[in-house]
Amino acid sequence: MDLKTVTLYKIAMPLKTPFTTHLGTVKDREGIIVEVMDTEGRKGYGEGVAFSSPWYTEETVETSYHVLKDFLIPILHNADIKHPSEAGRVFDALRRNQMAKAALETALWDLAAKKEDISLSKFIGGKREQILSGVVVGAKTNEEVRKQIENFLERGYQRVKIKIGPENDYELISEIRHFYPDLPIMADANSAYSLDDIDRLKRLDDFGLMMIEQPLEYDDIVDHAKLQKELDTPICLDESIVTFHDARRAADLGSCKVINIKIGRVGGLGTAKKIHDYCLDKGIHVWCGGMLEFGISRAHNIALASLEGFAIPGDISESSRYWEEDITLPEVTVKNGMINVPDKPGIGFEINEKRLGEVTILKENFIL
Repeated sequence: MDLKTVTLYKIAMPLKTPFTTHLGTVKDREGIIVEVMDTEGRKGYGEGVAFSSPWYTEETVETSYHVLKDFLIPILHNADIKHPSEAGRVFDALRRNQMAKAALETALWDLAAKKEDISLSKFIGGKREQILSGVVVGAKTNEEVRKQIENFLERGYQRVKIKIGPENDYELISEIRHFYPDLPIMADANSAYSLDDIDRLKRLDDFGLMMIEQPLEYDDIVDHAKLQKELDTPICLDESIVTFHDARRAADLGSCKVINIKIGRVGGLGTAKKIHDYCLDKGIHVWCGGMLEFGISRAHNIALASLEGFAIPGDISESSRYWEEDITLPEVTVKNGMINVPDKPGIGFEINEKRLGEVTILKENFIL
């Protein structure tokens, strides 16, 4: 790919509204921006979506930065990658660290699409000109949840995802159903339950939920298969699906009926597309999850969600949902519950250089 340099930016921005789950509250978001430049001066961008602490996966911003700087960039330097689809295999020399891998790999996809003068969506085989947009509700009280839902529906979002745990599940969903009887609802448990809670989870079948996301342990596939047999509500796996092989095993075992595909969690756009293609063939529904991203990762998610199998609204909301000012131009917007898929080369968004400079707390350049 005739690469010349890789530049790493560590950035930090406050969220407009703190985001709360049973695992904790996020008020400030750190992240990593990866810029790759070829010998002709073209630039591609990726984003590392690990959090500051290891509550979602074992990765953090600090560990991702270390792995990028000390391992992945040297691996890239010594590799002869002709197409971004080859990067996943090359990076497999390093175990796990999926979010660090995805940050660099997605930058290569953006660069390659720009070199071909085609949108990233079309470059990976996307067919949709618009994608369905959903939103995540993260608040501490039932009243705050209802207020957020009302606001989001007024702005055109087509479904909501709420965070649940054993302490609030039935009461919260029952109250939402009372006010919004026809609202498409996902419930995200973030591994808050065990098989001892089967009867509690079966009660949620009363509410016609689209799915219950990741009810059991983050690394489990076997027990989810046991639980799915007991529930009418589809189980969606999130944290359990870290590789393509995880998705295949989950399908074989009947562990879920839906998979949430996150580019960062599975190590890159190449693996995300491979999982999508497999699920489409096997009749497993997929949707694109979110990680409180900045604009670059949001742009990659839009391209991914343009693939044929993404018929469920994803966690891809407008930039202003999270940020006073994002690092991409134009900012992502939602109209009538839809987001337009860019048709410009690459991710289809420009970098807001001024804003990127304002929020950068560390910058390093590496010659390849």
